[in-house]
Amino acid sequence: MVTIRRYSAENKQEWDAFVATSKNATFLHFRDYMDYHADRFCDHSLMAYDDEEELIALLPANVSGETLYSHQGLTYGGWLTQARHLTGVTMLEIFDAMTTYLRENGIRKLLYKAIPYIYHKYPADEDIYALFRHGARLATVNLSSVAIAGDPSAVINHGARYSVKYAQKREVTVEESHDFASFWEILSDNLRNRYNAKPVHSLEEIELLASRFPDNIRLFLVRRADVILGGGVVYVMGHVAHAQYLSSTAEGNKLRAMAYLYNHLIYEAFPDKKYFDLGTSNEENGRILNNSLLEMKAGFGARGVAFNIYELDI
Repeated sequence: MVTIRRYSAENKQEWDAFVATSKNATFLHFRDYMDYHADRFCDHSLMAYDDEEELIALLPANVSGETLYSHQGLTYGGWLTQARHLTGVTMLEIFDAMTTYLRENGIRKLLYKAIPYIYHKYPADEDIYALFRHGARLATVNLSSVAIAGDPSAVINHGARYSVKYAQKREVTVEESHDFASFWEILSDNLRNRYNAKPVHSLEEIELLASRFPDNIRLFLVRRADVILGGGVVYVMGHVAHAQYLSSTAEGNKLRAMAYLYNHLIYEAFPDKKYFDLGTSNEENGRILNNSLLEMKAGFGARGVAFNIYELDI
């Protein structure tokens, strides 16, 4: 029999120890990352225990009204599990216990962000099967562009190769940096001017998170001499590197700085990674695809991986 309990701060050590050995968790699921925006979301994360009181699964989640989200502050965050002893049968038991718990606590809907397979350390799609068994609907599909490490000559197209050489001839370079403030100014200006929006993280927040996870959150700047042309923040997670933010100045666009950065990040900066995730190219919950952005990523060999969100009535 599975028992579901709500996470509280006193469970932090137990939570983090489980995340560290989970087959599908990333550093995003440690409480020091999740809790940086605790003031924005009402945390309602769940912990599943077996009949011997052993912790067998975690669900990063927050609640708003009568809906449980897994988790609005994270790109993905379904049930986190371990390779040992977790089977599809166990996951069905977890879902049965979870739905009972949610009903008893006045929650009528679950929006579930499944963890894409590229982030699994070991196969972990038991939750997808359990969602199907419980009648969940596929509510949103966002398309991310993912490149596989290896020989780029087989997948980079002519336009991408030309842009990289164009930037090289103009002495564009890439360096790793801790100057988040300079990059955040470029990023914020672009988001404000194009979309009247702000970065998900404030400068203070990204600097705090980078100080907590220096090996996982890394900044790369593109320069020409002393002039910063743009850059990117990369989240490093196991065998995946993910471009969390990418942006350049108008001068950087003219000099093909982002193409140069793409090539460097995918094929040079992380030789030990299997995948480089360039992020989604969608708007309006996946209904609109930014064709030009997608084609630019495809030019560097990136192809589609679905980021699925399911809706389950409780």
